[in-house]
Amino acid sequence: MGTKGTLLLTGGGGLVGQNIQEHALAADWSILAPRSGELDLTDAGAVDAYLRQHKPDLVVHAAGRVGGIQANMANPVAFLDENTAMGRNIIMGAHRNGVRKFLNLASTCMYPRAAENPLREDMVLTGELEPTNEGYAIAKILAMRLCDYIRREDAGAQYKTLIPCNLYGRHDKFDPKHSHLVPAIIHKVHEAQENGETTVEIWGDGTARREFMYAGDLADAVLRAADDIENLPDNMNTGLGHDHSINDYYAVVADVIGWDGEFTHDLSKPVGMKQKLCSTVRQTQWGWQAPTSLRDGIAQTYRYYLESFAT
Repeated sequence: MGTKGTLLLTGGGGLVGQNIQEHALAADWSILAPRSGELDLTDAGAVDAYLRQHKPDLVVHAAGRVGGIQANMANPVAFLDENTAMGRNIIMGAHRNGVRKFLNLASTCMYPRAAENPLREDMVLTGELEPTNEGYAIAKILAMRLCDYIRREDAGAQYKTLIPCNLYGRHDKFDPKHSHLVPAIIHKVHEAQENGETTVEIWGDGTARREFMYAGDLADAVLRAADDIENLPDNMNTGLGHDHSINDYYAVVADVIGWDGEFTHDLSKPVGMKQKLCSTVRQTQWGWQAPTSLRDGIAQTYRYYLESFAT
């Protein structure tokens, strides 16, 4: 058993959950990471029974129904209903069963679509959400607010929320139909290298900026927060505090892979928001910053891709 007690991790099979479990600091905890077949988080009775049986010292809620824009637009009921149920059941179940420490993982999609960059934690609920993932965002806001209200009513309850920026890393999804920006670029440039292609196309002019953090760094923040939850800000962005252009991500991936072709730009394709950058003022005051550089993170992710997916 870990020296720091029992940690219940939801979403243990996902990108964040797997990175948490393989982090060196995870050895300090006895981690329970039930998959959905063992614990259905949408079943409040099952969640209560699991918590009563195992009595964790800390819960880290990293589970959720996730997907890209098309999935969110096609299934708004499920994204709102399932994520709301998961968050409500695990938070209220933990509180009812005497769990005093709870780390809720949220999402920057909670911020208003027109919010000024960098995005500050006090901007939540100050404007209209992005319509394409509104249901998911509402569910995440509800979970964060539940934690806020529990702390308000119970001063000894350390129920706090981390708000990660975009992530990439080991255990990511690389299928172009389901992957996000960085793993999609890795797959695309790798295929170009393997097939001897001399050009790779970028949608738009590549100047839009995005903040992507290595998932292993989020795991580091989560486990350090687990050890210092009393001093952790109530709601805290977890990110880099700086961003890179889409062109930068393509260039670093090409350098890591060793592909020396040229990039072309399809200016007819959509590019989305010009920037989405988190404020890291609270994170810096707490005393943490992401340790992995973009090149090192992409290199580690590419090694994982070669081991697990490349043919």
